[in-house]
Amino acid sequence: MLEVLEAAEGPITASELHTRVDPVIPLSSLYRTLGVLTESQLLANHHGVDGVTRFELAEWLTGHHHHVVCSQCGEVTDVDFPAEHEARLEHIAEEIASLNGFLATSHTLELVGICGRCRT
Repeated sequence: MLEVLEAAEGPITASELHTRVDPVIPLSSLYRTLGVLTESQLLANHHGVDGVTRFELAEWLTGHHHHVVCSQCGEVTDVDFPAEHEARLEHIAEEIASLNGFLATSHTLELVGICGRCRT
């Protein structure tokens, strides 16, 4: 499971993971394993715009990144920013947090739109 998640280009659903790992594995076992890996902080889960939970390796394993999400097909893709953009985003996040009496310790960004495949 971890190898499949590592090879994925972004967070994937349990169903996609099941197909890529081995469809013979009972779904109940797959979900139990996803729960254990999430509780162990090896996986992060994301609740997509389509209402489906997607899973990916935790950021401490893969490095900091953000996502673009297609509002039509639900595909989620990892994206990295140039260092200067990441620094500006970090500053904006800290500023917004401070204005609300909050101390930000991390941030994530998901841009929602329509992917190239759905636009054609």
